Amino acid sequence: MAMNDSVNILNSAYLAVEYIDSFLPDNPLQQPFKNAWNYMLDNYTKFQIATWGSLIVHEVSYFLLCVPGFVFQFIPYMQKYKIQQDKPETWEKQWKCFKTLLFNHFFIQLPLICGTYYFTEYFNIPYEWEEMPRWYVLVAQCFGCAVIEDAWHYFLHRLLHHKRIYKYIHKVHHEFVSPFGMQAEYAHPLETLILGTGFFIGIVVFCNHVILLWAWVICRLMETIDVHSGYDVPLNPLHLVPFYAGARFHDFHHMNFIGNYASTFTWWDRIFGTDSQFIAYKEKEKKQQFITKKKAN
Repeated sequence: MAMNDSVNILNSAYLAVEYIDSFLPDNPLQQPFKNAWNYMLDNYTKFQIATWGSLIVHEVSYFLLCVPGFVFQFIPYMQKYKIQQDKPETWEKQWKCFKTLLFNHFFIQLPLICGTYYFTEYFNIPYEWEEMPRWYVLVAQCFGCAVIEDAWHYFLHRLLHHKRIYKYIHKVHHEFVSPFGMQAEYAHPLETLILGTGFFIGIVVFCNHVILLWAWVICRLMETIDVHSGYDVPLNPLHLVPFYAGARFHDFHHMNFIGNYASTFTWWDRIFGTDSQFIAYKEKEKKQQFITKKKAN
């Protein structure tokens, strides 16, 4: 009975969104996107699209999303938004991070990306424009992928912090106490495989078109680069996502080492109490700010 009620609620929500969408003006970018998509289908094989297309989407998205955080370090005005202001980025660390990233991207992630074509073939995942899901379906699917990945990340990430395992794998990622955007995927190859598995679970569950692969890649990179950016910038649109953790939440994990294990949302840390030190730290910060403001007045 409860299952039927849940299905009815979801169907009603879907119909409501579809009804609202019918009143929205046409997207001026839709036709150019359709033309580009059909051109891609006409000129490249499915293997090329699934493999090299996925690699290009990942690499371009990753480094473009890293640009704002990289530029912030050269803008004095933005330094007031840096979370750990006493630990600025250095060229040496950034260059080391970049070299490790290239190794992970092309020697660890690329072989996994090569399996994308066989995944789409095995599950008969369509590529055609006519079968592409609407924008609100993609948004819902990406959110579902994020929920699944977040659960996987919390428990496996917490396991990687176990004293018997930590120094062999996860210690590499914690080399940077004050993270920066490009460091999001700076990790031991085994960690890339272990935590990266959570990314693919949602794809297996929800994927009904190859576009979801790319949409979810972009969403996941947007989130992980943001929480590793080292900057808590106001008016960040990601803060509109319910229960979104954000940069300050994850920055504390790098600074404190213990707690705040989830990747995207705050609920697992809240349920298991692994955000208690972060909450205490925030309270201490508030008291300090109040005392400072009182003295200034």
